[in-house]
Amino acid sequence: MQYQNTISFALNCDKNDPLKSYRDQFHIPQHNGQDCIYLVGNSLGLQPKSTRSYIEQELKDWQDLGVEGHFDERATRPWFHYHKFLKSHLAKLAGAKEMEVVSMNSLTTNLHLMMVSFYRPTAKRFKIITEAGAFPSDQYALETQLHFHANKGGERLFEPEEALVELKPRTGEETLRTEDILAAIDEHKDQLALVMMAGVQYYTGQLFNIQEITKKGHECGALVGFDLAHAFGNIPLNLHGDGVDFAVWCSYKYLNSGPGSVSGVFVHERHGSNPDLPRFAGWWGHDESKRFQMKKGFIPMAGADAWQLSNVNVLPSAAHLASLEIFSEAGIENLRQKSILLTGFMEFLLNDLNRGGEKIKIITPRDPDQRGAQLSLCLSTGGKDLFNQLGENGIIADWREPNVIRVAAVPMYNSFEDVWKFVEKLKKLLS
Repeated sequence: MQYQNTISFALNCDKNDPLKSYRDQFHIPQHNGQDCIYLVGNSLGLQPKSTRSYIEQELKDWQDLGVEGHFDERATRPWFHYHKFLKSHLAKLAGAKEMEVVSMNSLTTNLHLMMVSFYRPTAKRFKIITEAGAFPSDQYALETQLHFHANKGGERLFEPEEALVELKPRTGEETLRTEDILAAIDEHKDQLALVMMAGVQYYTGQLFNIQEITKKGHECGALVGFDLAHAFGNIPLNLHGDGVDFAVWCSYKYLNSGPGSVSGVFVHERHGSNPDLPRFAGWWGHDESKRFQMKKGFIPMAGADAWQLSNVNVLPSAAHLASLEIFSEAGIENLRQKSILLTGFMEFLLNDLNRGGEKIKIITPRDPDQRGAQLSLCLSTGGKDLFNQLGENGIIADWREPNVIRVAAVPMYNSFEDVWKFVEKLKKLLS
């Protein structure tokens, strides 16, 4: 697309946008009686207008049926099987089989559950590779797992500080090169147990090459998992085809399912079909045909369902389902096509703003294949003040220490007009 820095160009793009009607399916926060320019769906997605009715339906079934809502045919969606209503939607977004995905718990809980099964260190293989500056959920989970496993039977297997390999960009660069990630995996292959990285890095917005990282990890004898909090619902995924061992994600960012809403996991079928794989078990992961016999002896469900602990959180899952049905209707490939154009338009406008001297540095990769919807804007000074001024002008972005404003033009509800107005306001504030 040949971009132009005019409001008429932006409005024409919106007029011809095949996904433009989806914006009307979301509540847009207001500022002085006008729609905000909401560019923070990478932190908390907007509420679908259908969410209220989905939750109210479950409240009504609870009101009318009480405990019978679990099984009674009068229930709209019986709660016993509620997680199954989400599976087809999640499988499409994950590029997975339905048996390989399930919604449950919260992201960090799920990450720990996955590491119980997939991080099994020995005195020889104990290292974990991740990106430096990973989101705190990942940092703390990896750190504490290493300390938990460092001693076995009174013996010191390894030193936790030496076991975590954190990959940093080259000097003078902001993001990791794929060849450097692959080289690091190869360098540590004799001691490597797990590669555990983000799908999209939360700070820089870099999209990692999941396929190549997984392939190299497996060649070197390691298992490979991803935190997809900033990737799920943002980019098309192919977790089954890429051979990823496991993945976790949240649903409140691009998936628009409400603050702190239910997480999800992917477990490749080669692991989900292995009943002997070590795991921390719970009632809801037990064979559902025998679940209510209440007998000792855990018999895992087939697939990712075996990692469930407790019965479904129905009200958050109802909000999740409301959004997922919109995703299935819109199509993640269609959303991705629009996302590339929206983010490209924002980049074009920012480059135009920088003519005559760089005012804002984009630290997100310029290659659309190496990023999602997010651009991370770095300012050497005054970044927090600029961020606050944007908020005072009805532009909701996201601040991350020490000096980055994150903005994400989400294709489900953001417009080209949003992007143009954002950069125009940015230009005025900077001047």
